[in-house]
Parts: sequence; C-alpha cells; structure tokens
Amino acid sequence: MKQTYELIAPCHFGLEAVLKKEILDLGYEISQVEDGRVTFIGDDEAICRANVFLRTAERILLKAGSFRAETFEELFQGTKAIAWEEFIPEDGKFWVAKASSIKSKLFSPSDIQSIMKKAMVERMKEHYHVSWFPEDGAKFPLRVFLYKDIVTIGIDTSGDSLHKRGYRTLTSKAPITETLAAALIMLTPWNKDRILVDPFCGSGTFPIAMMAANMAPGMNRSFLSEDWKNIIKRKYWYEAMDEANDLLDDTVKVDIQGYDIDGDIVKAARANAQSAGVDHMIHFQQRPVNALSHPKKYGFIISNPPYGERIEEKKNLPALYTEIGERFAALDAWSMYLITSYEDAEKYIGRKADKNRKIYNGMLKTYFYQFMGPRPPKRSQENRNVD
Repeated sequence: MKQTYELIAPCHFGLEAVLKKEILDLGYEISQVEDGRVTFIGDDEAICRANVFLRTAERILLKAGSFRAETFEELFQGTKAIAWEEFIPEDGKFWVAKASSIKSKLFSPSDIQSIMKKAMVERMKEHYHVSWFPEDGAKFPLRVFLYKDIVTIGIDTSGDSLHKRGYRTLTSKAPITETLAAALIMLTPWNKDRILVDPFCGSGTFPIAMMAANMAPGMNRSFLSEDWKNIIKRKYWYEAMDEANDLLDDTVKVDIQGYDIDGDIVKAARANAQSAGVDHMIHFQQRPVNALSHPKKYGFIISNPPYGERIEEKKNLPALYTEIGERFAALDAWSMYLITSYEDAEKYIGRKADKNRKIYNGMLKTYFYQFMGPRPPKRSQENRNVD
C-alpha cells in the first residue's frame, strides 16, 4: 500500500504560481503556497514523478514534520518527537544539510544543525537500541526552514538541485538556471509551432529548455532517493522513466535559434545541446545582436541579456538596449520577453513593456519585461486540410 506524504517543492521567489500549475497538471493536490515554495500531497510514486517531470522546482523535499520552537530546548524536543525511524534506516546517513531562519528567535544555522542532529540521534538510539550509527547506507540530508518560529523539516529526495538536468558541462559567464528559464518560457504564450530566438544565448539554456520535444527535465540524471529502498519501490522510478519516454517527441519540427557574439560560448551551447539530445532541433550561430533579423512573422525573442553587474560593463548598457529595441522594432509582429536587473531597460528599448514581473534570481532582483506582439490569425479548417 502506498504511503501518502506532504512534499515540499522550493522554487524561485515570484514563480510559485507557475510551479503550482505544474504540480496540478501532474495530478497532485496543493496543500500550501508560500513565498519560494509549494507544498503538495503525494505518495511514494509522486516523489519519483515530481523529480522527473517538474521543470520549475529546485528540489523535492519529503516533509518530516513541523512545530513551533522559540528555544533550543523546544527545537531539540520537537525534532526528537518526529518518528525518524519511519524514514531513516539504521545504516542511513543523516545530517542537517541546510538551515535557514527568517523572523525567528533561533537564527544560528550551525547551532540549529547540531542540536537537531543530536535530537535525531537520541530518538533513533531509543528505537534501534544502539549507541552508535555506522551511517554507511543511503543518504538522508535534511533542509530546515524557520519562519516566525515555526520549524519545517524536509528530507531532500533530489540530491543535486533539479536545475542540474544532466547535460550542461559548459557555462557562460552569467548563466541562467534551467529551472528559471523553464518558468519564464511558461510565462509566455510560446509553443513549439512558433519561432524562438535567443540573441544572448550564452550556454544555451533557453533554446535547450527541452520543452518543444516534451522531454522530461529529469530524464538524463539520477536522484538521491533512488537508494531509499525502505520508502520507494524501485519499480516507481522505472515507471516514471517509462512515462517520460512515452511522452518524448524528439522528431518534432521547430524553429529555435540561439545567437551569441562569443564564438567559444556558441561552441559550448552546441555541446550542451548535443549532451541534452536536442542539438538537431536548434540552430546556434555566432552573431551580434545588431544582426538580429528574421523574415517570418509572429516569432518570439526570449532572452537573458547582460545586466552590467560589473561596473565597467554598465556604461555599455544604454547602447546595447537601444540595439535590442531597434532590432525588435524591425521584426514583423514579434513578441519579446527579457529578464534583466537593468532598471532602465524600457527607456533604452524605447517602449514600455506590456507586463513587468519582479523575480528574484538568487538574491538578485530582476524584472521580466514582456513586450507582447499580436497573435497569428487562426488558420481555417480548409487550410489545415490542405496542409
């Protein structure tokens, strides 16, 4: 019989609604949405499917418990009260990998980590009737959030962050994560039938996003909880991968292009696309933004242009964003979506964005400027039949 859990999916601040929709589309019930994470109800099979299919989650945590703690004694007792033996076998390796505290009386991560580890050891010593644990088995790292004195504990099922899709070996100077790129694409009306151009493609994250081929983001990597034989049956991992393979369509015809002014970076993007198995679907080329053009209508620019985070680069931004605006204006009925921390972007592009969404890329506040072009006319049934 499958066990039901609460599962926590952290995400970028400002993108909770995108992740919520993804989880609902997978068929799971949302129990809570907070800043930077979505909690949902799922069984052991859901742990596998969430890791394999969610594009915008940073990792999947199995919620072990939650309680109030204003003192270290309350933290110790609250942690000890959790039935760790239901999650961690006698030979399991367990530790508090990360602790964060916001608006709480307990705020020292190192103290929180050591006290919780001691409490877990005490609980498991009583259950397993041993005084020492070898910790040479499967790994069970914990992530702990303290917010307004409420302690929430999750066991990390993913291992490496889910933005690590298993293909990127080379990166550009300021890469955007795969999870953020996927979320931003989902915030646009782009689909595989429309042209997509990234004129600042860097290591290729937007073009490679794997969405046109309906490729599950977790197909080419492993997950830490694959070793949790006490919780997850191996067959659920096989079934999730079978489902991913059934949904994959890497023969789809698309027009996706990535440009960059740096030839070495373009080579890296091609290598990453090949590693991801989508190199036949993307055209990469060394090209400056002032050479951006396309003869067709109704295409999309989705890009992460330079922010000018280094002082010496800031002076180049007005000219760069002016070029972006000029090339966009020359395209016929296109849409443009840019993520940048440059607050004068609209000024130099020469047009106010139709929508502007604030998103935190790590600790950096960025803006997702959305310049929306017209929709293409719907083809008549007669034209579709001719096609």
